[in-house]
Amino acid sequence: MPIVKPDQSGDSEPFVEIDPTGRYGRYPELLGSGAVKKVYRAFDQEEGIEVAWNQVKLRNFSDDPAMVDRLYSEVRLLRSLTNKNIIALYNFWRDDERGTLNFITEVCTSGNLRNYRKKHRHVSMKALKKWSKQILKGLNYMHTHEPCIIHRDLNCSNIFVNGNTGQVKIGDLGLAAIVGKNHSAHSILGTPEFMAPELYDEDYTELVDIYSFGMCVLEMVTMEIPYSECDNVARIYKKVSSGVRPEALNKVRDQEVKVFIERCLAQPRARPSAAQLLRDPFFDGIVDDDENDNNSIS
Repeated sequence: MPIVKPDQSGDSEPFVEIDPTGRYGRYPELLGSGAVKKVYRAFDQEEGIEVAWNQVKLRNFSDDPAMVDRLYSEVRLLRSLTNKNIIALYNFWRDDERGTLNFITEVCTSGNLRNYRKKHRHVSMKALKKWSKQILKGLNYMHTHEPCIIHRDLNCSNIFVNGNTGQVKIGDLGLAAIVGKNHSAHSILGTPEFMAPELYDEDYTELVDIYSFGMCVLEMVTMEIPYSECDNVARIYKKVSSGVRPEALNKVRDQEVKVFIERCLAQPRARPSAAQLLRDPFFDGIVDDDENDNNSIS
């Protein structure tokens, strides 16, 4: 299907970069950036929709070609995922000239959950439970996938929201996970407040995501990043590894919520799976629009 080339001389916003197929155009506007990648606003000319253009600087891995290969295989895997609570990956390619790996993903209209929650301070417990339930559905899909996919860096800044529908989606899958494996967890993952204690020991299962999910719920409820009382990573690690809970947990007045968060933060052997948490009485009466679809837990 031919793509109508935008009139770069007129009023249309100029692209600063176009993908090899000519389908996707990148605007200069930055939507977000992390230790390894930048995310820009972009446009899919074939479908006529806005998308996100994720760009990874491969020079970060110039001394580690095996890491680049892993990055590719992981991105291929992510492209095969289809779940309404996971950000869709549409396409990816390597740009040798610029030394970048680029991939196009779905974009969420209201940005990440952390900023969305700060913007909307008065949210009912019912709404928070709806968001939590959707995150768990995404995790359950990942954890029961063959092969099992572990996020390893789940936090409120990489969970995204479509505010007009209340739909919540997990993003930044795999990337932080791969990078975190052979690089310093503190410099790359950057969110030790959400990391399960066993993740620091590099002996873990998908249940590390459940621990992080519990910290996400805590942040949603208190609007405070866990362990914000600590002024450096070493202090956070010391508290996490010795089982000291973040002070924010004492601010949770609702006992039901507190018990639910504690379940998520339990020792690995006692920590429930995403499927088990979806059946928790905590979600009684919380019905999604998609409750009868294939992603539901029976």
